[in-house]
Amino acid sequence: MDGAAHRTTLIGLARPVYFSLLASVAAGIINTLWVARLGGGAVAAVAVATNVENVLLGVALVFGSGTTVLVAHARGADDLSGVRAAVRGGWGLCGLVVPVVAVGGWLLREPVARLVLGGDGGSALGLAVAYFAVSMPGMAVFFTQQLVDGILKGAGDTRTPMRLALLANGLILAADPLLIHAYGVVGAAVSTVAARSVALGAGLVALRRNPLLRKASAAPLQASGAVRRTLRTGLPMSADFTVRQAGALALIAVVARLGVTAVAAYAIAYKALYVATMAFYAVRQAASIHTAHRRGAGHDERGAIGRQTVRVAGAAGGVAALLYLGLAPWLMRAFGASPEVSAQGALFLRCVGPYLVLMAAFIALGGVFEGSGGSPQVLRVTVVGTALQLPCAAWLSGLWGLAGVCAAMGLAMAVQCGCLVVLARRGAAQGAALTDWSRAA
Repeated sequence: MDGAAHRTTLIGLARPVYFSLLASVAAGIINTLWVARLGGGAVAAVAVATNVENVLLGVALVFGSGTTVLVAHARGADDLSGVRAAVRGGWGLCGLVVPVVAVGGWLLREPVARLVLGGDGGSALGLAVAYFAVSMPGMAVFFTQQLVDGILKGAGDTRTPMRLALLANGLILAADPLLIHAYGVVGAAVSTVAARSVALGAGLVALRRNPLLRKASAAPLQASGAVRRTLRTGLPMSADFTVRQAGALALIAVVARLGVTAVAAYAIAYKALYVATMAFYAVRQAASIHTAHRRGAGHDERGAIGRQTVRVAGAAGGVAALLYLGLAPWLMRAFGASPEVSAQGALFLRCVGPYLVLMAAFIALGGVFEGSGGSPQVLRVTVVGTALQLPCAAWLSGLWGLAGVCAAMGLAMAVQCGCLVVLARRGAAQGAALTDWSRAA
């Protein structure tokens, strides 16, 4: 395939993933908007639950993303037995993880709420515990849906997960006013779990109707070890996501030294960035699927795919940087920020452009590594970047405030990009040497 063909494939895979990711983010926003009528304690409870769910998403990536890569690789090799083994490994690992998270989360709902809220939790504690009483068992639905989406994406179908996400969020939008009015905060949890359950049912039907998966279900079953392969493939991806989430939370502690206004500005601005960062992660998933598929077909095109991946994501990052530069004040006011918070948030959004472009390249190029079995390398680079970002942010924020935080984020991301480029070139050189050796042999 030439560069244009790779680029077209990446965009075609990434577009539905982007809207699917945005729809997932919208679920939390919809709940927050309706719950806001119940007071600050209710908003805090839903915010806590949403943050916990974001952390648990990293756990779901172990079997969700791992299965995506393995199914795509087997699909590229036209190995129906491999597809069946990958799907079986995903279901097996999901079956091991779901009871631990759902049951353990329900039993520990009060300690978790206290841990996140801090102190005695105030009026939000009881509401958060009540929300968790429904949402934690509901994680079984959320995790299973992540696996269904992962299987479909690995099979080359990224449109169905998008439709399922839109279906779930449409149902949440319709049910939230009724259930929140009737049951308060608990109604928001019931609405979310019920809507996701309907979407999951539709997703299971889609699995049964998928032509590739139907053929694979009749293929001979490979030897055991499918669960271990899924775990080995998905664990570095999960750890990478978790490290990034932990770094973002730790950065809030650094910003907190600048005062409450800075924390509010940072929190709102970071939410505004989701519209852009979801695009980067969509390209990452597309690159992972495409790379695994081509390698399964016997074509080591990491270099060509990587170049097109960086071009697509870099263009998205550049457009986002320009939009935030020009629209920053209006975006902050759209979130209802006070003049002081709006001013600092606008400064952050206008300074974050270089970081966004670098982040787009790094996040997207990481998908090429994931699709070719290089996830552990990306994880190590992420750990180094996160470890560098925090002390730099603590130092530079004392000099330039939120602009210093942006500078630290950009510096750390530049180091990560440099490391990943070096690893990519080394991998390309090794792949070329192996190809030359094979031809000589």
